[in-house]
Amino acid sequence: MPDFAHAFARRTRLRGGDELTAILAGSPPGVLSMTGGFPNPATFATDELDAIAGRLVREDAAVALQYTPCTGIPSVREYLIERQEELQGRRPATRELMVTSGGMECIALMCQALIDPGDAVAVEAPTYLGALMAFGAAEAEVVPVAMDEDGLLVDALAERLEAGVRPKFLYTIPDYQNPTGRTLPLERRRALVELCRRHGVLILEDVAYRELTFGGASLPTLWSLAPDVVLQAGTFSKILFPGVRLGWAAGPADVIAELAAAKQNTDQCAGGLGQRLVEEYGRAGGFERHLPAARALYASHWAALSGALAATMPAEVSWTEPSGGFLTLVTLPEGIDTLALRPAALAAGVAYVPGPPFYVGDAGANTLRLSFSHLGEADLAAAAERLAGVVREALERRAAA
Repeated sequence: MPDFAHAFARRTRLRGGDELTAILAGSPPGVLSMTGGFPNPATFATDELDAIAGRLVREDAAVALQYTPCTGIPSVREYLIERQEELQGRRPATRELMVTSGGMECIALMCQALIDPGDAVAVEAPTYLGALMAFGAAEAEVVPVAMDEDGLLVDALAERLEAGVRPKFLYTIPDYQNPTGRTLPLERRRALVELCRRHGVLILEDVAYRELTFGGASLPTLWSLAPDVVLQAGTFSKILFPGVRLGWAAGPADVIAELAAAKQNTDQCAGGLGQRLVEEYGRAGGFERHLPAARALYASHWAALSGALAATMPAEVSWTEPSGGFLTLVTLPEGIDTLALRPAALAAGVAYVPGPPFYVGDAGANTLRLSFSHLGEADLAAAAERLAGVVREALERRAAA
């Protein structure tokens, strides 16, 4: 058979690609997986969605089953505009919002529309693996900005900017961040948008997890605070279901126009059936009916995992404390390599995502990400106990060496 490896583009061999493939592939039988940030199927409103989809196919095929405008079906865009006004307290103009094929497409479109090879992009350290892969494929210079327990350190970004770094944009996940679960406080949000406005830096705000709070009120989005300097990427994958690849971009009209032009060179349009399904479900009050139960489910899952980690993990281990979303970042003592530890964890029947792919450079070797969305409470407790045993054995080996 011919060997075509010589023809493969450099971007197919990006760091992190194997990790993302492993996350999406799942885990072997008998392994309790805390890898993928997947919504729990119990949150899928299957009966309502079945009825809506059937009705759309019967009664709206000319729209729902057809190609759509690049920026989205007009009625769907209007619904999304209304929804942003209701949830974020600010109404985007029609030219300031477009439909995307999920939040990840918005990130990819930003790369196509704004990034030339060698351009800088600032990111939180650590940050979403998929975004880092997209920035790498665009041949951007990725500039990490430090975080603490409250998220991005605005002063650290200010130091970078004052030192002459000029990123095309800053990528940030202010709510229940991936992979840390951290949430940026309101004071820092205000400071961040003012800093970026002063320096003329666009902010790419990823709000994938924002509506999955465990009970408290949501903080204002960066876009609602500063629509002149923020491009918001949203998705319905976490709050409806990921089988419909649908999201939105909201931001300055000139940036939206560039994203729409870039989309004409990718999938050209988001699927019509998914667009109309989201619109009909939303206008019928589906999100208001079902999101409270989803929030309660994920809160109970986090309580189970948090309690199990506290009960079983060695004292030298720490983890972040999310107040929403799916994820927590665990930090092991220095010298414990979570990539090297993974085979032992799989043998013990538990799977996690090692931390290094979420970082720029060589950082994060002693960190790992856990997702608590999919497993039930009993399985989460068992998974934490298995993982704690693996960590304890690693610490004992290190002490004996």
